[in-house]
Formats: sequence, C-alpha cells, structure tokens
Amino acid sequence: MKTFYKSLLAVTFAASLLSLFSCSKKKTLYLYNWTYYTPDEVIAKFEEEFNCKVKLDVYATCDEMYAKLKAGAKGYDLVIPSNDFVSIMLKQGMIQELDQSKFTNRDKINPVVTEKLTFDPEMKYCVPYAFSATGVMVNKNKVTGDYPRDYSIFEDARFAGHATMMDEMREVLGCALVHLGYDLNSLNDAELAEAEDLVKNKWSPNLVKFDAEGFGKSFANGDFWLCQGYPEIVYGEVDESLWEDTIEFFIPPEGGPATMDCMVILKDAPNPELANEFINFIHRPEMYAIFIDTFRYPCIVNTEALQYTTKPSMYPPEQANTCTLKEDLGDNVEKFYNIWQRVRFTD
Repeated sequence: MKTFYKSLLAVTFAASLLSLFSCSKKKTLYLYNWTYYTPDEVIAKFEEEFNCKVKLDVYATCDEMYAKLKAGAKGYDLVIPSNDFVSIMLKQGMIQELDQSKFTNRDKINPVVTEKLTFDPEMKYCVPYAFSATGVMVNKNKVTGDYPRDYSIFEDARFAGHATMMDEMREVLGCALVHLGYDLNSLNDAELAEAEDLVKNKWSPNLVKFDAEGFGKSFANGDFWLCQGYPEIVYGEVDESLWEDTIEFFIPPEGGPATMDCMVILKDAPNPELANEFINFIHRPEMYAIFIDTFRYPCIVNTEALQYTTKPSMYPPEQANTCTLKEDLGDNVEKFYNIWQRVRFTD
C-alpha cells in the first residue's frame, strides 16, 4: 500500500512539474491599446485558443503612447494608434511588415475603409481596428420645431448657451472647412481664414465652451442641447432605454472628421508571430462582432460581423461614408495651431 501511495505521489508531483513547466513556456502577447478599447471576452478566447497570455497596457491619447515609445519603452508587440500616428510611426521606421500568410481574414476588411488607407493601401504594415467619426447630437427634449441638420445648426440662436464643440483644433476647424466646401485637411491660407471667421464669428457666440470630455454628462443632465463630438461620449451617459427619445445623432451630409485606429506590430516586438495571429483573430467576423456589441460602434471595418451582432449600434454605418480622415500634416499643423489660438482664446 505504501508503494502504491509513493507511486501516486510521484505521478502527481511529475504532473505538477509538467503543468508548471507548460505554464512557464506560455508565450505572452504584450498589447498596448487605448483605455476601454479591448473586449475582455476576445482576449480570453484568444488566450484559450493559442495557449498564451495577453498582457494589456493602456493609454489615454496617441500622444501619450507615442511619447512613451520614443522615450525608449520596450517589450510591446501590438499597438493600436490612430491613422495619423500610424503614418508618423511608419515614416520613422517604428513598425514592421505584417506576415500576410497569417492574415487569412484580409477579405473581411471593408473596401470602403481600405480606400481611406492612403498611407498604406495594401495593408502591408497596418490593419484597421475601428473607424470612428464625430458628428452632431441634439437633445430632442429641449428643442421645439425643426432645425438644420448640417453644421449651420451651430449658428441657430435657439441653442445659444447650451451648445458645445470639441476642444480640438483639427475637429472644429475641419468641420468649418467641409461646411464651406473645402478639404478637411486643407492648408490653403484663404480657405483657412474663411474657416477661422466662421468659427469665431458665427459658431462661437452660441457655444458655452469647447469641451472634449465632459459634454456627455452635461448633455445627459440637460445643460447641453447641442454637441459636436464622439457619439459614444453622449450615448454612454444616457440610459439606453432613453436613447431613441432623447438623442438625435447625425453626420452632416458634407461629411466631417474621422479617425481610423489601426493595429501595428512594433519593429522590436518580442512576439511578432503571436501579434500577427491576434490581428487575424479579431477579424474573424464572430470575434469582431463581440467588439461591436461591446462598444456599440457602427460595423464599418468588418461588415461580415453584422450577421453575428446582437445589439444596435449608436448610428447607421452608412452615415460615416462621407467622413474624411484627419491626415498627418507634419510641420504644417502649425497653421491650424495659430488659428486655434485666436479662436480658442478670443475675447
């Protein structure tokens, strides 16, 4: 009997060692992404299928992410910057080419989206993660009668003292440019001067302030009736049962600013093979549907995921078709900065 228990103990000990050894051999994917932008369920499913661990670090802005990497932060595999920062990082040699043999879900990416990837049209270095657009939100309970459904709504005196636009120069000046019929990324001095005049003299008088983050709460409590910005900031503050009765969201027909967040693998990534697998994994339609259902974005990047979604999006995806990506303007961004100082801090 003692011999039996000794044998059982030996087998159990060996199994424990094997389990410990297997765990220690698990590869780790080091993912660096925006805060609240990676569904836990997708991570858990990836870890199970690929017998790995995912270590997630987060950032609040692309500036924060970029500064950390430029300061020498090492060890990250996969990062998800916005399109303008992808362009910058690509020019600076911070990104490695993708393994196209792993990217079997390439055909799931919406051609309308890939057409906007002017900096990497063949997706050699980046794959779209999410396409998001800013638009206009009106509190339907606070306004009577009809109102314009383009950017001229910010000239409507009925919203005076209850309106806000984003505290972001490319957003606000971009809206003005497209409303005037110009390119959102225009660097033409005369066109920029017209945009400055429009914002300063026609829109600003009705605004409470320029606000990048707090306008959702102010909309929900009834202080703001008109907001320009990311819809998730407003929808996230209003009870879902009240969405339809309270919020009208629209992107003006002339378009507006948009952002494309893309997955890229860093040049010195310790586990590029696992990173390539993750990029392909999340674009399985059933996996991407989890992302869409979690954050309620319109299903623009991977339209095949629509058949697996179970919740309505904040707005119909086709509304964003007229939007334009904010491009990296390099040193020319100084033109926007100088105008913004006059608009933002005007008396």
